[in-house]
Amino acid sequence: MDRFDRLLAPFPQAGFMPAPTPLERLDRLSELYDLDLWVKRDDLTRIGFGGNKIRQLDYYFGAALAEGADVALITGAVQSNYVRSAAACAARLGMGAVVQLEDRVPGKGALYHSSGNVLLDKLLGAEILHYPEGEDEAGADRALHARAEELRAEGRKPFVIPLGLENPPKGALGYMQCGREILAQEAAGFDHYVVASGSGATHAGLLAGLRVCGANAPVHGICVRRDAEAQRARIGRLAELLAELLGEAVFGASDVDIWDGALAPGYGRMGETTRRALDQMARYEGLFLDPVYTAKSFAGVEGLLQEGVIQPGARVCFIHSGGLPALFAYGEDLLA
Repeated sequence: MDRFDRLLAPFPQAGFMPAPTPLERLDRLSELYDLDLWVKRDDLTRIGFGGNKIRQLDYYFGAALAEGADVALITGAVQSNYVRSAAACAARLGMGAVVQLEDRVPGKGALYHSSGNVLLDKLLGAEILHYPEGEDEAGADRALHARAEELRAEGRKPFVIPLGLENPPKGALGYMQCGREILAQEAAGFDHYVVASGSGATHAGLLAGLRVCGANAPVHGICVRRDAEAQRARIGRLAELLAELLGEAVFGASDVDIWDGALAPGYGRMGETTRRALDQMARYEGLFLDPVYTAKSFAGVEGLLQEGVIQPGARVCFIHSGGLPALFAYGEDLLA
């Protein structure tokens, strides 16, 4: 058993990822940017419109099944891909789902609160709760645990998928697997990896997986929710928690690369660079990005190229983390 398998062996999976997602070259955008640009199609994970959260939930639901849980609880933004994915995974396993929607993006209208992921949450039969604060992770987790206690009193067996940073980051294990998967598909690896950095589990997990497999190329985490300073601290804390979970450190502070040039005007809102990235991917490659995560993170490719961090001709792997249902919730913004 090699180091990678030894580290992940103690953690059960639900079996949501039976096959690798495609790794494809973006020929027209490669020509536009003068790069050898590839995309890891994690928008094509197979459950409930896919996305990066399916890999993370593979480990959380593996733990839930091991505990005999019959209902999963999760909290996230109104248009959370994580929440929608959890409800879909619960449905696949015959479990109930309780989803708590936090108000993180002020000023949004009826379409935002009824379309996209919210519509899918309802179609999946999830119980929907609401939490008024968008920046209170501890409070949101407490509210979720309170509902779990009510369910337990009713004879149910709840499993809470936590949000806050003081919990073991099991979701990051799914992106450790993704790092190894990319290297199995492209043995030479890439000069740069570009990925959205929000909750941080995808970013930290990918970085950890690549480092454990011996790949030392920079992993650029593109800020979608916090500025670079705050996000660097978050990924640093995740590194500590991941080391505690695995029993050894797998990456250090010098490995953490953060860029926040597309963050403005803030979480869940589109600036010019985000909109340009979304349009370019659609019009050059026929692929869709979402305004909250993937358009901001793909904007990082052009931004890092312009800043000289990525050099012309470099081999770059962009992680497409999905999020496509949110496109419909942002219809008014996209058509404006």
